[in-house]
Amino acid sequence: MTTALASKLHSCWQAFNKRASRAYVAGDELASAVRVCHQFAREGVSNTIAYWNSDHDAPRFVADTYLSALSVLADERLNSYLSIKAPALGLSNELVIELAEQGRRLNLGLHFDALGPEVADRTFELIAAARQQTPKVGCTLPGRWQRSLTDAEQAIQLGLRVRVVKGQWADPQQPELDPRAGFMAVIERLAGRAQHVAVATHDPFLACEAVQLLRASGTPCEIELLYGLPRKALLKVARALNVPVRLYVPYGEAWLPYRLSQVRRNPRVLWWVMRDALQTS
Repeated sequence: MTTALASKLHSCWQAFNKRASRAYVAGDELASAVRVCHQFAREGVSNTIAYWNSDHDAPRFVADTYLSALSVLADERLNSYLSIKAPALGLSNELVIELAEQGRRLNLGLHFDALGPEVADRTFELIAAARQQTPKVGCTLPGRWQRSLTDAEQAIQLGLRVRVVKGQWADPQQPELDPRAGFMAVIERLAGRAQHVAVATHDPFLACEAVQLLRASGTPCEIELLYGLPRKALLKVARALNVPVRLYVPYGEAWLPYRLSQVRRNPRVLWWVMRDALQTS
């Protein structure tokens, strides 16, 4: 592929991204996310909400946004917890402790999303600091990272709730690591030992395999889905296995949960992006 063609494809993808990504956030404001959560709560689906910040948001602004979200969740009495991004807080120990203390006062969980592998060590330091303030802390382990097996051990020792994902960012040391195999390797490491595991995938076969393994080991688990992605097949799996479902509901800055490189591996992604771009136009 020529450089010019690659640049043109990238530009086209960015245009689709900007339009289609609006399908993956409940709206710009917290109130929109809360409305979505109540809608799905009536169907028996619990939730986690997440503020997706812009690159221009200061860490203090993000922390205040998270604090407001915790207060609203407490008032709304939803079966919910707050998902946060440590880099958006400037990887600040002080801001994380402030959030953890608020979570403890309101009896609400705080869950750390996984971002790039370059911030994983610092994120786990912050997770450990938060865990000293409140028992309701969770972490996310990507199947694409070899380090997730070691991180799973730390999560078990800290008594964390764990969300297992395939992951967006490749392992810099092992970029060809199969995310599906890695996902199941993490599930196997957690089975029978973790406090609780969220099986966060839209792959119905992978979800079924993971839930069955966790259930056989006596590990409490649920299926977690991202708002905006197709969920019909996963809801069928959840009903068949009688496992709870949780919906990750973002608000704020929109971005796509998949990349151009994924189209080559899974052509359905292109259909989803085109569909979403048309629906939000």
